[in-house]
Amino acid sequence: MGLIKQIVVTDTMLKQAQNKATEMGALNNSILKGDGNLTGFLGELIALEVLQGKQHNTYEYDIVLDNGKTVDVKSKKTKVAPKPHYECSVAAFNIKQKCDLYCFVRVKDDYSCGWFLGVYPKQKYYEDAVFLRKGQVDKLNNYTVKADCYNLQIVNLLDSVA
Repeated sequence: MGLIKQIVVTDTMLKQAQNKATEMGALNNSILKGDGNLTGFLGELIALEVLQGKQHNTYEYDIVLDNGKTVDVKSKKTKVAPKPHYECSVAAFNIKQKCDLYCFVRVKDDYSCGWFLGVYPKQKYYEDAVFLRKGQVDKLNNYTVKADCYNLQIVNLLDSVA
């Protein structure tokens, strides 16, 4: 069961994420056309605070753990602290990424802090998540999804990669 951990964003973390975001520019298939880069890089740094390992940005994954497992971090910007019944999403066009685990993070919109939500083995994620098509209304939160995606509630995430 997921254990939400709040992490304070330091000035060093913010500066490092800003530099990487500027360097990256807009990615192909970016729903936010590059505007999510800062959130994404902060999410990776927040995940590293909990998981350890090394940042290793590729299309396939973002972090390599000490045990060799690869992790793709999925980050979302938020105005509020996440609750266990909130959902994590993976866009359907990302399902071919070659990683062992997904890690989910929320970043406060003022970049003061973030929340490590948990991890989930990639293959098992698609077995357990709910698939939603673009334009479909998610019955759990009444949100109309903007792209085909797979959703799983935070409460179902794992605390660690053990």
